Amino acid sequence: MAIETSHSSADQRKTGVLLALGAFGWWGAVTPIYYYALKEVPVLELIAWRVIAGLPLMLLLLAMTGRLAGLRTIFVRPRVLAALAVSTLLIGLNWFVFIWAIDTERLAEVSLGYYINPLVSVALGMVVLGERMRTAQWIAIAIAFLGVVVSAIHLDGIPWISLSLAGSFALYGLVRKQVDADAPTGLAVEMTLFFPFMLIILGLVHANEGTTFISGPWWMALMLLLGGPVTIIPLLLFTGCARRLRLATVGLLQYIAPSGQLLMAVLVFNEPFGTERFLAFLLIWVAVSLYSIDSYLAARAESHGSRKAAETP
Repeated sequence: MAIETSHSSADQRKTGVLLALGAFGWWGAVTPIYYYALKEVPVLELIAWRVIAGLPLMLLLLAMTGRLAGLRTIFVRPRVLAALAVSTLLIGLNWFVFIWAIDTERLAEVSLGYYINPLVSVALGMVVLGERMRTAQWIAIAIAFLGVVVSAIHLDGIPWISLSLAGSFALYGLVRKQVDADAPTGLAVEMTLFFPFMLIILGLVHANEGTTFISGPWWMALMLLLGGPVTIIPLLLFTGCARRLRLATVGLLQYIAPSGQLLMAVLVFNEPFGTERFLAFLLIWVAVSLYSIDSYLAARAESHGSRKAAETP
């Protein structure tokens, strides 16, 4: 039984890491290209189509996997519904700030926000969930914090965009980790709560300035419809990994996304890559490597100890 429990826990961690790599890799590579291509579309219209195009796909996914009954159940469980309403507000704030920052060409603050975000996740894991870290993990956090400081030095004033992005997404991960709902069902509830407001927003945009979906070229309309899967896929992966991994581990793995965004900015969009960015990038990935190696060795030691305990007569 001890061996089975150990193997089950190890499998959960492996699955969680794979889901995290998928989510943060997507946000680091696919998402920047998508929003760069739709830079001329109004921010509110972009947000509206993420939900309007996404909810039907989520409902279809739930129907195909036999989870529609679970969706109905959540709407008669006030505590779960209230928690998902909070997570809906948090992810909505994150979306708005992210898209608005890209639209106003404040990408440096976006990148810094997602570098700060993992540190906030680690802090929430310790303060709220009582997670504890080993010495090597503390050293990794310190190195990552130094990398964030280096990245922040060249920004003037208080980086409100960065702090908003970091705080809203870290809190979203915390709430979703504790909600009694699987990833697809929880996301479907969030999109259902969003849906009527997104219809109103789209109507207001159409009345005031016209929607790109109707007046723009055909390929923009198609791209807006793709906002559903572009939004759903990484969020499903993220909520799946958040339920399987320690919040501190999720926090460190989150550095994949801003690092990917930075590489995309330099290699694809030809943005400058100065000394401070290189140093921050190097420090953060040293921290991620150290944290990952320590976690791997600890998991091996735990598995070895469980096997010895099971073999002892």
